[in-house]
Amino acid sequence: MFSILKYLRKREMLFMLATILVTVLQVFLELKLPDYMNAITTTVITPGSYMSDIWIAGGMMLLCSFGGLIASVFVGFFCAKVATGFSMRLRSQVYDKVTGFSMEEINGFSTASLITRSTNDIMHVQMFLVMGTAIMFRAIIMASMAIGKIYSKSWQWTLSTAIAVLLLLLLIISLIIVVLPKFKIIQTLTDNLNRVTRENLTGIRVVRAYNAEDFQEGKFEEANDELMKTHLFTQRAMAIMGPGMSIIMNGLSLAVYWIGAYLINIAPMPVNVAEAVLSGEMSFMDALTEPVADKIAVFSDMVVFSSYAMQVVMSFMMLTMIFIILPRASVSAKRIKEVLDTKTKITDGTVGGDSDKADKSEKPHEVIFDHVSFRYPDASDAVLEDISFTAKAGETVAFIGSTGSGKSTLINLVPRFYDVTEGRILIDGVDVRDYTRVALRNRIGLVPQRAVLFGGTIRSNIAYGDNGKQEEYTDEEIWDALRIAQAEDFVSKLDSKLDADVAQGGTNFSGGQKQRLSIARAVCRKPDIYIFDDSFSALDYKTDRILRGELKKVTGDAITLLVAQRIGTILDADRIIVLDDGRMAGMGTHKELMETCEVYRQIAYSQLSKEELA
Repeated sequence: MFSILKYLRKREMLFMLATILVTVLQVFLELKLPDYMNAITTTVITPGSYMSDIWIAGGMMLLCSFGGLIASVFVGFFCAKVATGFSMRLRSQVYDKVTGFSMEEINGFSTASLITRSTNDIMHVQMFLVMGTAIMFRAIIMASMAIGKIYSKSWQWTLSTAIAVLLLLLLIISLIIVVLPKFKIIQTLTDNLNRVTRENLTGIRVVRAYNAEDFQEGKFEEANDELMKTHLFTQRAMAIMGPGMSIIMNGLSLAVYWIGAYLINIAPMPVNVAEAVLSGEMSFMDALTEPVADKIAVFSDMVVFSSYAMQVVMSFMMLTMIFIILPRASVSAKRIKEVLDTKTKITDGTVGGDSDKADKSEKPHEVIFDHVSFRYPDASDAVLEDISFTAKAGETVAFIGSTGSGKSTLINLVPRFYDVTEGRILIDGVDVRDYTRVALRNRIGLVPQRAVLFGGTIRSNIAYGDNGKQEEYTDEEIWDALRIAQAEDFVSKLDSKLDADVAQGGTNFSGGQKQRLSIARAVCRKPDIYIFDDSFSALDYKTDRILRGELKKVTGDAITLLVAQRIGTILDADRIIVLDDGRMAGMGTHKELMETCEVYRQIAYSQLSKEELA
């Protein structure tokens, strides 16, 4: 848990130091109250005392209480400042780290787990900081100072307090040993519950179409019930702490008063009192009050000691609140550190520098796959083997093959979502691993297989990227991109046009509309390399043909890498690469492949007739 505190800034450490100092002052003032109470008791029983002495002692008690109140306000302010600032920065660091992960790291944690770590886990750490700095420091300082005052009173009282503290520690440690493993399980079960909930909500249409609501509800109830049972175990175990501490605290009170009664009973009468009476130096009445004063002094010490002893016990009771929070916060901190300490396997090169825009090369653009092979982490077989081809500026290179042949994996290597296992990919003669990721991806316009829209407006989705510099795109450029993507017609019919709302995930648009908006986003960027990952599958043949015709006009100086399932989409490509089980089964134009590649012929004849292909 405490290892994560290395992310605290110097200013926050100063706030924590200030918290400790103010807490020391607060505890000192509170521990002065029993001393003034003792002074009042002594004044009352002392013959010849004045009422003004009682008023003075009472006034000092009020001042100490008010000073403690002011100190507690400052402690609360400092604790809130440290906890909220630290958690805000921790969330930002986790988010920045996650956004820098490659697909390998993201799949290693799972999306549901990363969401839990970014929200729920950080909340537990924040709660510990608020409670810890406010209560833990106070409890430790209070117990230390109170024990110091207790030690000087009576060894019998000190021994009874030590036994009570030992019993408290045994109770706390035993519960932590039992409960801590369960808290680790709780966070894993929370991840699982988030995963099931996310799966149900994202697939709600399929769930309803197959009348699978009861089945999905059963999966949710199973995950929810398992989490509830683990929570119940931990809460029931921690519930033992309250009654156990009450028994120990009441037992200590009983021991203090029993020992006090014993000490009062055995308080001796001074020997010189009798001699003083016989010699006439002391009256008989004064001789009676002398031993009584000694006994009352013991009683006064007992009252003060009782107050100190209760302060010690209350300090440990406050510590138990920390020990209730600490196990879960410790697990959460460990999970957060796992994210922050994970080293990203895909690191930046040096080409492109720190600028947001990549330098435009003077020579003709080209993408070269040089004997590229790739296998997923921990996989035994390669997904791609020995892929080699060159795509030059103005060319369209298409990829086709059966499902699972590695088409999408191949084009995902260009923007470095994964790095090649063997071989290399060159853009204008430079290995993609030598580019900075910003410089590399600023040259690419990607349209993924599954159209992705973000909550906002049409304008914010089309003018997306370049680190949010949407003001760089004019309305004319956005409308031009929409026209090329065949989205101008339906966008112009919306009431707010470019400022029309887009729901999260684009759920207020059809599949074809989302796909065309995703294409418009790539076109608006005017990249050097267009990557279309089966991005025309939701379009009808007519719209597909018109869109590709418009794209050809604006991609004349760019490289187009196109993945498709439909033969009709790639007929006009300059080069078609046929993939079969991760290997190149053929490469050439449509006409050449129909003559030389059996795999391509099978795909073509399964979709179109000989007359249509002719």
